[in-house]
Amino acid sequence: MKNKIGVYICHCGSNISDYVDVKKLNEITAKIEGVNIAKDTMFACADSTQKEIIDDIKSNELDSIVIASCSPKLHLETFRNVAIRAGLNPYNYVQVNIREQCSWAHSDDKKGATLKALQLVKAGIERVKRSQALEPIEISSRNVVLIVGAGVAGMRSAIELADMGTEVYLIEREYFVGGRTSQWNTLFTTDETGEQVIKRLYKKVISYKSITLFTGAEIVSKSGGIGKFDIKLKIKPRHIKPNCELDWKKFDKAVSVCPIEVEDEFNFGLTKRKAIFMNYKSEFPQIPAIDTENCNRCGECVKICPEIDLDQKDEILNIKVGAILLTTGADPYEPKKDEYGYKTLDNVITLQQLKRLIELNDDKNLSYKGKKIKDVAFIYCVGSRQEEGGNTYCSRYCCTSAIHSAILLKNKYRDIRNYHINRGIRTYGKQELLYKESSENGDIYLQFFEDKIPTVEKSKNGATIKVIDILTTNREIELEADLVVLVTGMVPRKDNTIAGILKVPIGRDKFFNEIHPKLRPVETVIDAVYIAGACQAPRTIRESIDSALSATAKANSLISKGKIDLEPTLAQIDTSTCEWCGKCVDVCPYSAIKKVEKEGKQIAEIIESNCKGCGMCMPVCPSNSIQLIGYTDTEIESMIEALIS
Repeated sequence: MKNKIGVYICHCGSNISDYVDVKKLNEITAKIEGVNIAKDTMFACADSTQKEIIDDIKSNELDSIVIASCSPKLHLETFRNVAIRAGLNPYNYVQVNIREQCSWAHSDDKKGATLKALQLVKAGIERVKRSQALEPIEISSRNVVLIVGAGVAGMRSAIELADMGTEVYLIEREYFVGGRTSQWNTLFTTDETGEQVIKRLYKKVISYKSITLFTGAEIVSKSGGIGKFDIKLKIKPRHIKPNCELDWKKFDKAVSVCPIEVEDEFNFGLTKRKAIFMNYKSEFPQIPAIDTENCNRCGECVKICPEIDLDQKDEILNIKVGAILLTTGADPYEPKKDEYGYKTLDNVITLQQLKRLIELNDDKNLSYKGKKIKDVAFIYCVGSRQEEGGNTYCSRYCCTSAIHSAILLKNKYRDIRNYHINRGIRTYGKQELLYKESSENGDIYLQFFEDKIPTVEKSKNGATIKVIDILTTNREIELEADLVVLVTGMVPRKDNTIAGILKVPIGRDKFFNEIHPKLRPVETVIDAVYIAGACQAPRTIRESIDSALSATAKANSLISKGKIDLEPTLAQIDTSTCEWCGKCVDVCPYSAIKKVEKEGKQIAEIIESNCKGCGMCMPVCPSNSIQLIGYTDTEIESMIEALIS
């Protein structure tokens, strides 16, 4: 048991000391048995204080330290490194949170906050007395990354990883790469087109021997863990014979005889396509495919174009990777039927449909369903910032996207009149210049509150919109529009089965959840599984790429050395008392326990690379055969006794 303990109590400027009597806490702590040094300090994390702690450990031969300060989420590694530099095992250090759990939580009760802080410090001292000198667990890793989703974020990540010497498997569930970006023409704020961006990235991706691209591919199962994932992929065939010289005249004729027509998702249902189809020029690779979900296998296309092969089967492929990066993107919000007249009025569409409509029309006139369009009304925050019955979050990019689309309309069709019915414009950063340009173009902005939303009704010439405009002191304004555009935000992908396969946590907004938005913004609680781009939150292309580059750097730094150091605070099985019952396996959220046979009996065994030390398995074990290293029964019981004493 440790008996030369150093305790350091932080003022955190005034964050702690305003509500916790730090001086009194330090005086009492100094008298606790086993405490060799007790000091209070203005900022425990400051370089000068770190040096002081190192000197104290060395000169007083301390065998453990307790830091009473902020959350260990912020400075656990800081003080572990202090211990290492002083020659002390980093697991003989305990951090006690007296800021978030005391001073901030009990700012109305200084006496109570001080008393609680004392109890927590005492518990920390009792735990560190019984702490063990642990060493990280070293495992080998494969310098290979699987990237799921070949949009801009996925392709850019693949390129960066390849440049750093990491092998990459890049898979895309659709037959073509590019994601949502391939559906857009001119982009804000670069004025590049989606086609230019995707074409540039795709050409670079296929130029690397270390990048293997699979389209029509998805994950079927996953086993193993950090550094050593075993992944099973299912790859759908295109039903076009590989490496064939396609006769395009015959192919076009084969398309024309196909009896199946479905809504074209690329154009958001504005047009139709056949079950056998060629992609748009902004989608790659430039190879046709057959939509097997809608194909009736009549064989008419094969009679005309022998390069079509309807007998191709799904391929199952097993790959081994060290880390996984999810860049699966997002979907646009689909308004409910009759939400602002959607799908009940002929001239109500979404912003995504408008973007495609601009591309489908000629340069002279904008028309929709045979009617020429002059007055366009944009209704903002459809499906976003809804207090009831919708998504509470702001998708952030929608304001800029709508305003940019209005500018494109003005530039292409000079007689267009734009009305922006909004809840407050959020064109952050340099995108404010687009708002300025739109205003100078003569666009009219009307603003409403969430509790008094606009109404859209059918009129003789189009649609009548009524809005109570707060910019004109709550006047009810009525306007006629030929086209009503619902400005919708992003929502998570509808098909999100990959979350269940990889056990990636999902937040309240249904997007993938990171560990901490500031401290660990691209990491998930599953080691070596990273997230980036719009699968994590609504993001612009620039923001998606930024997060992808962050995840790329994290993944490469983890696996590129060929070995990984894991936390030693794992579950541990007492093989002498374990009698296999399977209850621990049932509750483990990380698939970190397996059944093995040893010395003639079946017992549980911990898969070290998967275990997170969460402790879920401990309370269900009927024989108490599971302990958590670093949080043993002895340590926890001693802390409880200190708390109630």
